[in-house]
Amino acid sequence: MDRLQFEVPVRIAPAPGLPVEEIYGVEQALDILQDWPVRRRGPLYQKAFNACFGATVDVVKTEEACRAFMAFCRASGLMARDMMTPSRRSSEARPLQA
Repeated sequence: MDRLQFEVPVRIAPAPGLPVEEIYGVEQALDILQDWPVRRRGPLYQKAFNACFGATVDVVKTEEACRAFMAFCRASGLMARDMMTPSRRSSEARPLQA
């Protein structure tokens, strides 16, 4: 497994009517973040961007970057409704709470 690949892909719905996309790793997350409108960037965006960039240079763990990206997606309304999140206690996935 690539060191920058997420344990569980992050499922996003970029816009109403568009198909759900799966983000498999840090590079794809950075692509989404770099394309995000400047006027909509805030603290969660910056945290996600910094974590994902940090993962590319081995300063941040990939799963920490994934959690930061997921928090950004959840807060910005990008997260797909059917997204499963990894449980902290085991490798089992659990549904995202709406």
